Amino acid sequence: MFFASLASTSRLCAAAPRFTRSVVNRAASWPVPSPRDTITTPAEFLKAIGRSSETKLEVDQWDALWKLSGHDLRQKGLAVRDRRYILWCMEKYRSGLPIESFAHEPRPKKTVRGWGPSVQNGKRIRSRRDKSKKK
Repeated sequence: MFFASLASTSRLCAAAPRFTRSVVNRAASWPVPSPRDTITTPAEFLKAIGRSSETKLEVDQWDALWKLSGHDLRQKGLAVRDRRYILWCMEKYRSGLPIESFAHEPRPKKTVRGWGPSVQNGKRIRSRRDKSKKK
């Protein structure tokens, strides 16, 4: 009885789809946008989105750029932030937005670093409360 129910369970599991990541490149199935305005080559697109992307990634053909996935960019040696920014810009361009509306420079570094108000402008701020505990 137990073995019969186990066999039917294994058949059920084999028929159900598995909820795991697919190794299929989904970027290859998305439509390739046509070149617009002054952007006709991958180098022009990468230069237009900024962040010196044209020096970090070299692609010769327009179709080859749009078939790239995050895994392909990782194999080419791009950092995570660069990969995410390039893929994000590609998706915005694919949906029809002009590059001027979404391309931007990276966020500047913070001037005040540390654990909130205790460290300001590189100097530790000590309160009167701390001084009274030491006496």
